Amino acid sequence: MSSSTKTPAKRTRKKSSKKTVKKTKKVVNKSLELPTISLRKNQKQEQEITLCVLRVRGAHGMKRTIQRTLHLMNLYSVNSATILRSTPSVRGMLQKAKDYISFGPISEEYLKKMLKKRAKLTGNKMLTDAHVRRTTVYKSVDGLAKAIYQGKIQLKEVKDLKPVFRLHPPIGGYPGSIKKPVGAGGTLGNVGAKINLYLKKMI
Repeated sequence: MSSSTKTPAKRTRKKSSKKTVKKTKKVVNKSLELPTISLRKNQKQEQEITLCVLRVRGAHGMKRTIQRTLHLMNLYSVNSATILRSTPSVRGMLQKAKDYISFGPISEEYLKKMLKKRAKLTGNKMLTDAHVRRTTVYKSVDGLAKAIYQGKIQLKEVKDLKPVFRLHPPIGGYPGSIKKPVGAGGTLGNVGAKINLYLKKMI
């Protein structure tokens, strides 16, 4: 008999090649999760959305047709804003006046802030919960803001409420040139959810 004995082979643990990946939670700003709007003629809007339209430029060199369009939206002066629904007629006006305005979907949060801080009644009085209860079916400014956001009522349907907001010039200025469209590094035209960042500087 052979005296040699077989030694058991040592088992080596295989190192896991899987790299541990740290999971990072993405912080999402809900106020910017807003629907988009397109002004292309051949592209249909799936649903109407609530927009803030802000006049950025003055009337120097402006065509009369554009001036009339701005007046139809109650935008008579720079830094004035209004709230509109994205109906086909409104989208047509936005297309015509896009070189003088900024617009995009407003968040419900900033709509409430505009109504509470910048909305004026005839006689230059502030909008109050009492006036909302007296003239509408809603119980507060917050309730009215929600209804406007959902398209259930328009500014012009509220008795004695001016359909335009007079805002302050933006603190620190606009993020781009007021003579260039947003696609060229400017401020004009369809700025999307950035309109809420402009309002933050102006309310």
